[in-house]
Amino acid sequence: MATATEPQHLNDAIVAFSLEGRFPDDISSLPPVSDLDLQPTIESLAKAKRDLETEIHKINEETKDDVSSWAHNAKVLQADIIRSKTIANEIVRQSEAPDVSGEAIDDAEKKTQFLLRELQYSQQINAALAKIKSLSQLLAQVEVERNERRILNSLRLLECSWNAIDEVGVSKTCRIVKLLDHRAFDLKSSIHEVFNNIWKELVHFSVENGEVIIRESLPEGGMTLSEAVIVLKVYKETDERMEQLWRNLDGAVISPRMKQSGQNTAGVNVNGDKLELTGLSDGSVTSLLSDLEAVMVFVSQKLPKGLLSTLGGFMMADLIPRLIGQWLNPAVPSSLSEVPKFQSIMQSAQNFCGTLEANDYAGFDVLKDWVTKAHMTWLGRYRETSLDTVRRKLAHGIGAPRQVERVERHMVTVSEGKELATTGAGATADTNDWGAAWDDAWDDDNKETTTKTEPNTNPPSKLVAKDDDDGGADAWDWDDEGGADQPPEESNQNKDAGQDEEDTGADAWGWADEDTTVRPEQANTSSPKIRKAKTVHEEKKELIFREKYYISSMPDPILELITATLEDGAALTEESDTHQIIASTAPGLFSLPTLALALFRAISPYYYSLVDGGNMYLYNDAMYIAEQLSKFSDAWKQRQDITTRARHMLRLDIDVKTLQNFANRSYANEMNIQRTVLQDLLGTSQSMMQQDEPASAIEAGTTRIRSIATMWEDILPRSVWSQAIGSLVDALASRIITDVLEMSSIGQDEAYSIANLIVTTTTLDDLFLPSKLGGTEPNRNEVSTTEQYAPNWPRLKYLSEILQSDLNGIRALWCEQKLSYYFTVEEVVDLIHASFEDNPRTRQTIKDIQNTNYPAVDL
Repeated sequence: MATATEPQHLNDAIVAFSLEGRFPDDISSLPPVSDLDLQPTIESLAKAKRDLETEIHKINEETKDDVSSWAHNAKVLQADIIRSKTIANEIVRQSEAPDVSGEAIDDAEKKTQFLLRELQYSQQINAALAKIKSLSQLLAQVEVERNERRILNSLRLLECSWNAIDEVGVSKTCRIVKLLDHRAFDLKSSIHEVFNNIWKELVHFSVENGEVIIRESLPEGGMTLSEAVIVLKVYKETDERMEQLWRNLDGAVISPRMKQSGQNTAGVNVNGDKLELTGLSDGSVTSLLSDLEAVMVFVSQKLPKGLLSTLGGFMMADLIPRLIGQWLNPAVPSSLSEVPKFQSIMQSAQNFCGTLEANDYAGFDVLKDWVTKAHMTWLGRYRETSLDTVRRKLAHGIGAPRQVERVERHMVTVSEGKELATTGAGATADTNDWGAAWDDAWDDDNKETTTKTEPNTNPPSKLVAKDDDDGGADAWDWDDEGGADQPPEESNQNKDAGQDEEDTGADAWGWADEDTTVRPEQANTSSPKIRKAKTVHEEKKELIFREKYYISSMPDPILELITATLEDGAALTEESDTHQIIASTAPGLFSLPTLALALFRAISPYYYSLVDGGNMYLYNDAMYIAEQLSKFSDAWKQRQDITTRARHMLRLDIDVKTLQNFANRSYANEMNIQRTVLQDLLGTSQSMMQQDEPASAIEAGTTRIRSIATMWEDILPRSVWSQAIGSLVDALASRIITDVLEMSSIGQDEAYSIANLIVTTTTLDDLFLPSKLGGTEPNRNEVSTTEQYAPNWPRLKYLSEILQSDLNGIRALWCEQKLSYYFTVEEVVDLIHASFEDNPRTRQTIKDIQNTNYPAVDL
């Protein structure tokens, strides 16, 4: 029994060492054995070998081709086992040897350690192969879940497989691990394809038919939309899918519904999971907003919140600007009559914003701002339309002129009225009943005492009643301070406007640095000094002053525009629900006339310049608009059919003054142009007396003045026409006088030649005959009133007499006539020196003139 047990112990020790690298706890307990005793041990080792080979073969069969590389390792392992057997035999042999050297023991220990490592390596291979087998089985399960369209399960198992690959403990460069990794990625792609098909079934579009179907789940079961959110996050496709969903939704429903074809388009209908275009809509903005609201609610109810937030970003960024630009902005009316319809649109827009907010949409702040500021949008459209009306009217030309009449009423004294009638100033009033009018106004028993007044060389302008010591000329406000370029009816107004009025409209168009009034020219030092007559208290009566002139077609549409705008502004101040949404824009409407008039002032000079006499038409138009606006303002303040707030909001006074200043600038610009042309015709800076043909220059100048007079005759009021033409005539006279006074010597022939030039020039007197100014039949005995409008005209005539007179004649002109009122002593002395030799007679004549009182006679 002992004999049988000992070999068994040896077998167990050898097998344990070979398989597990384990030695008995007490090796000394093993007795020495003979060669026969090793046979059972060898058989045990052989059996262990066979068992190991069988196990390896079984593992190899399970992994098939994937573990073919491990067969070689098994063979190597078998060779190692044989070698181990040999080593074991050698160990047994050596153990039986009576003498064992220390060197042999060390070698045996090294071999034993090698066997232990080999055994450990084999165990690691076994564990890796087991994990590979498990991984392969896991990927097979992924395929099964994919084929059964259980996407979430397949992705979960796929995630486990990737974790298992990391836990294999083998480098991913290893062929078998690399193959498994590729297989896992292929499975991920194939799962994505299956998911695509499922997504198309859950969210289906038919752009051709205008249909959208969004299902929460499929009829046969499987993935739901909520589960699809997880899959989209796994594949990181949420943004891409939602952007594509919006493109498809837009192409199938939104764009066709929002298309502005001018015809009725299909409406939107929701039926369960289906959204489709069907039927007909009325094409209104309200209908569109209702359909869009149905679309937004449908999408919000069908899509999970995780997708809706992303989809809303793409949707609002595209839909809202298109809705505002293509539908809401064009729907803003440009008139007050369409505001009730606009209020209905705004209510629909507010409801639409409320629906978006209630359904958790975001990113539509632009629409909310637009709805909140709808009243300002309406005001902007109203302003744009009004200003565009002014631009279009001007772009079409100033149109055909028409005649209008200005009627002014002024209180004057009888002496002033008779003076006007006798001096010809009344001729400009387009009436012939001056004498009769005064006879009816005052009876013959009413006695007035007036001092004798000198005739004023300035033309009449505007009747102004005076209670002080002003004479008849001053009653017309044409004293020595009147400017040549100042239209007569504006001389007083613009003096005040230049001081008290701030031209806000001009500032708005860049005219802040420009003088808003035409400054009067300096009084001519050579003009006569007219004494102003002093009057005692006289009774005053009303004088009606009428003038006809022509305006273009521009004032009427501008006045209509301003009137309509102010009426609309007044309507907004009333307490009514009709215009509630835009009631706060009333101040904006009341300020719109200022903008319209500023635009007119800014661009009208160009369009008027395309017409002959355009500046004068512009002067008339601006003055006419100012006059009508002033009347409108006065009537507005008396109206009882508007609110008190509306009456107080009207501010046209500054605009009226600005228009008057603008009219004066147009008049002054035209006068400057015509004077420049006239000077060019006369030879610019070269003295006419030094030219080869001064008569041609004079003829050119007079012809130019007559052509301008003819052109302006059908444009300007008589009073303005008289002053304007008189200014040109005065410029011609001043040029001749200046050129003659600058001559150092004047021979007899030259004197007569110059006198003839002056005679040619004075033929312009026929422009200022009272019959011509008044439109009556010519009278042989009528006297021209040129000197009333051209202060240098008497100087020119007296210059002609001086040039044709001898020394005695010049002394008589100075001492007995009115030469001293029009020429200074120095000027007369210079003319004498230039025309006569220096002798005692000449010196005596000069002395007599210098010693005469100045002026020499009373007028």
